[in-house]
Amino acid sequence: MPMKNVFASRRGIVAVGAVIGILAPVLQKLGNPGNMGICVACMERDMAGALGLHRAEVVQYMRPEIIGFVLGSLIAAYLFKEFRPRLGSAPIVRFILGVFAMIGALVFLGCPWRAMLRLAGGDGNAIFGLLGLAFGTWVGTLFLKNGYTLGRTQPTYTSAGWILPLTMLGFLVLLFVFPQIPGEPKSGVLFYSVKGPGAMHAPVALSLAVGLLVGFLAQRSRFCTMGALRDLILFRQTHLFSGFVSLIVFAFLTNLILGQFKAGFAGQPVAHTQHFWNFAGMALAGLAFALAGGCPGRQLFLAGEGDGDAAVFVFGMIVGAAFSHNFGLASSPQGIGPHGIAGLVVGFAVCLFIGLTMRKKTA
Repeated sequence: MPMKNVFASRRGIVAVGAVIGILAPVLQKLGNPGNMGICVACMERDMAGALGLHRAEVVQYMRPEIIGFVLGSLIAAYLFKEFRPRLGSAPIVRFILGVFAMIGALVFLGCPWRAMLRLAGGDGNAIFGLLGLAFGTWVGTLFLKNGYTLGRTQPTYTSAGWILPLTMLGFLVLLFVFPQIPGEPKSGVLFYSVKGPGAMHAPVALSLAVGLLVGFLAQRSRFCTMGALRDLILFRQTHLFSGFVSLIVFAFLTNLILGQFKAGFAGQPVAHTQHFWNFAGMALAGLAFALAGGCPGRQLFLAGEGDGDAAVFVFGMIVGAAFSHNFGLASSPQGIGPHGIAGLVVGFAVCLFIGLTMRKKTA
């Protein structure tokens, strides 16, 4: 008989949410930026900077957590015979959705995971981000109800399923071969921040270990923040949402214990107080996540188990981070970037076009 997946039960996903909620503030305590113990969007942005895809000097670092997410999921998928290489479901559309998901997230300054962690750290601005995420996801569910689909994936070669894990292994090799030199903005081929959020990080080995553990557990539990809201809205199912709530509760308790809880709106780390743009940025991200079928963390975990379409979305987010900083779309603690509003307008137009036109025709 196959072994029962305990992590897929309600208790299991609550436990996974608790583990993430505890580990993220611990990573923050050990060096990661404030309320950013784990943030998929911010960390992928830092990785884009480390590769020189953008030159925002304060956000450049090869984040081991992201590498660990993919490799941890890969390990779990192989151990439990769930590595299923597949691709072919509108890859160019998924890439574009990844680009605009990142643009929206960087207007807010965080992915859904960071929105929850910001709230758990006392940042009231996260309330508007989470409301925007729920709104964007709700709009996405309207398209799903009306036949929106990106089509079916097809089984493919094992080597295709390994592309993103191998890419992450390559990034890990670069991190070890060209480690950060204190005070130097570049080491070999990699760029490193000497100040700002990119210069703040927990020890590499610990960050990688946490990433591997979270990737392993999330693959087993199917943890997904956007999926939690989608299932709640579409089906009134609270299974995934229980993990969502668990993460916030345990992150809040851990922040209290570690003395990291600071309630308020002003002066929060790597955050701005322009409430409408916080809402709108995460609304765009939520819509893109819903149309793509998963939040940025879930896309990493899917890619780890061989989903080539999820890998395309991940690459889209990394490119989107480069666009955001090269073209002045990303926000800063002072507020939305000089061209951030234009980025949101274009992003909503593109996502609505995709949602309206990619529908299965009924006979």
